[in-house]
Amino acid sequence: MKKPKHHIFVCGSFRAAGDSQGVCSKKDSLQLLQYMERELSDRGLTDVVVSSTGCLKVCDRGPAMVIYPENWWYGKVENESVIDEIIDALEDGKTAEKYIL
Repeated sequence: MKKPKHHIFVCGSFRAAGDSQGVCSKKDSLQLLQYMERELSDRGLTDVVVSSTGCLKVCDRGPAMVIYPENWWYGKVENESVIDEIIDALEDGKTAEKYIL
């Protein structure tokens, strides 16, 4: 596998026991992850990888995600239009300032 240009981690609220608890999962972060993967594919952004992760510890601002290697932390990623704004900014090499933590 070729090293991705960006790696996006979407909080799945998973705890040590493996249970999904917390704000991000309750606000359907994993469904948003699926939308993000489809949107990235539709835009031809094959150099971006998306993964779910354990709790990112920013529950009061969830759903949350992090984009590496830039170390951009986003919060209140609550719907598909927010995902679109974040991907638009990523394509331009910028942050979606409205959602940055």
